[in-house]
Amino acid sequence: MKVNSGQIALVLGGARSGKSSFAQSLAEESDGDLIYIATAQAFDDEMAKRIARHQSDRGPRWHTLECPLYLADSIAEHQGKGQTILVDCLTLWLSNLMLGDHDIPAAVSDLIASLKVSTASVILVSNEVGQGIVPNNELARNFRDEAGWLNQKLASVVENVWFVTAGLPQKLKGY
Repeated sequence: MKVNSGQIALVLGGARSGKSSFAQSLAEESDGDLIYIATAQAFDDEMAKRIARHQSDRGPRWHTLECPLYLADSIAEHQGKGQTILVDCLTLWLSNLMLGDHDIPAAVSDLIASLKVSTASVILVSNEVGQGIVPNNELARNFRDEAGWLNQKLASVVENVWFVTAGLPQKLKGY
């Protein structure tokens, strides 16, 4: 499986589904520069350990950028022909936007606009959170709704969509 030069891919899956590993392997099939845009923030020791584990999984080809909020700007600033950008993950980015009371529709529109003009290949990782039970609090329900809408909007504009379950990627869109 491969993402062709200049194409955009969306990799969806649940927690610990293997989506990040699959997305990284897709990116590493390319010959050009590899840019990892990390949206996570280490607010506690457990998250710091998760981030460190992800960093240790990447080899020396990778250049890592920390981008918890301004994702469209980061993609626009670092994209170039022959490069592959891996964004991991959109649901953490969405959490950052929600908790910071940012304009989510504007941020999503900016992200989609940056993807449409990018000359780099871009692989986006996002959690699928809508297949479980309905959350018992308003913030969690709002997050689930926003994540679902984000994934739908992106899936409609990207060339390739995969869903990863138990480490097994299923192609939903593209060739």
